[in-house]
Amino acid sequence: MTTESENPFFREIDIEFLIHELKDPVSVIETSARLLLERKASYGPLSSRQEKTLKRMLRNAQKARAMIYGLLEVGSAHAGAFNPTRFTPVTAIHHALREALETISAPVFDQVQSAATPEEAFDILGQHHIHIEATPEIFHTELFLDEVKFRQITGNLIKNALHHRRTRIDLSMKCHGNALWIDITDDGPGIDPGHHALIFKRYTRLHADDGLPRTGHGLGLAGALMLAQSMGGDIDIISQKGRGATFRLKLPLESESL
Repeated sequence: MTTESENPFFREIDIEFLIHELKDPVSVIETSARLLLERKASYGPLSSRQEKTLKRMLRNAQKARAMIYGLLEVGSAHAGAFNPTRFTPVTAIHHALREALETISAPVFDQVQSAATPEEAFDILGQHHIHIEATPEIFHTELFLDEVKFRQITGNLIKNALHHRRTRIDLSMKCHGNALWIDITDDGPGIDPGHHALIFKRYTRLHADDGLPRTGHGLGLAGALMLAQSMGGDIDIISQKGRGATFRLKLPLESESL
C-alpha cells in the first residue's frame, strides 16, 4: 500500500504548498527593504554602504518573488487553471520588460522608470542596446489569453536574453495569420542545433567555449514552453553556435481551449 509520503500527488501538493507559503516571508523582506530606502525621514538616514546593501537585498527579494509567482503560474497551467481576458500585447510586454530589468539590471530599470514619456523610455532602452520593433497593426491588436501567463512567458524569454547577450537584445512583434509572433534575440554564444531540444529540459546545463556559457537550471525556459503550449502556442529556437539566439514565441490571437 502506498503511503501518503510516497504518493506523487501528495509530494506535488506539498511542493506547491511550500512555494505558496514562501510568498509572505519574501514579501515582508521586500517591503521592509523598500521602506528603509524610501522613508528615510521616518527610519533615519543611511550610509552609502547601508543603502547599497539594502538595494542588493531588495533586488534579490524581487528575484525570489518573481521565481515564486512563476512556479505558481506553471502549476496553475498544469492544473488547467486559466483566466483569459482581452489585453494588448504591447502593454503586457512593456510590463514584462520592466519587471525583467528590475530583477536583472536595476540601474537600467531606474532610468526607464524616470522617463517622462514612452518615447523617452524607448530612447533609454536603445542607449542600453535593447531595441524594440513592432509592426503598426500590433498597437491595435488584442489577445484573448491569460495575461499573467503571457507576461510570465515573455518575461522569462527576456530575462534569458538579458543573461546571455554580449551587448544587444532585439525584440520584435508582428501578426502572422491568426497568430502573434514575438522574436526575442540576443547576440550571445548561441546554441548548437543539436542542443535546441535540451534547452527546454529542466535541470539541463549547456556550456560554451567562448566564456559566455548558457548555464542555469532550465526551469525558466521549460516553464515558458509549457505555458505557451498550454495556451495553444509554441516556442521555436533559431540559433547557431557562436551566432546568438532567437526565441520565437507563437501564440493564437484567441484561444478557444481556455
